[in-house]
Amino acid sequence: MPIPIPSGVKVSVLGGQVRVQGPLGSMSTSVPRGITAAVENGELRVRRGGEDKTSRALHGLARSLLANSVTGVTKGFRKELDIIGIGFRAELRGRSLILSLGFSHTIDFPVPDGITIRVERTNRQIQNYVATIHVEGVDKYRVGQVAADIRALKRPDAYKGKGIRYRNEQIHLKVGKKGA
Repeated sequence: MPIPIPSGVKVSVLGGQVRVQGPLGSMSTSVPRGITAAVENGELRVRRGGEDKTSRALHGLARSLLANSVTGVTKGFRKELDIIGIGFRAELRGRSLILSLGFSHTIDFPVPDGITIRVERTNRQIQNYVATIHVEGVDKYRVGQVAADIRALKRPDAYKGKGIRYRNEQIHLKVGKKGA
């Protein structure tokens, strides 16, 4: 399947590297050996050299990575995390996310280059809902990894559900002790 190139996006292929530039930024993606990429008639086409299992798998991988690059520089990617718990807080200071998650100390999470983090506080009292962290960027992998790193700082508790979770993530709570 060809990847359509929207207007305002510039794609250049140099050997095994494909560079995509758009309104939100630029990305460089390497193409595996045996796979070729070319720009033809306003579309990015990915072709494989052989029909063996490895070539077919790498063909699909390269096509997905290049499609994600084009989507990233035009629309960007976003992950949303909810912080739930009494006394839990999040605030942004410069290029650091300061989190208070019930530990004896605050956690200073440095924001990587190419990633934008916004903190939105709410006053909803549903399940001790405190804030939402928006992780945005051009690279789908890096956005997902930064969101996973933030979530790993305080995973949702199995009994009360307190912690950091993805938006719309379903937490199956365990039943606590039952009185006799």
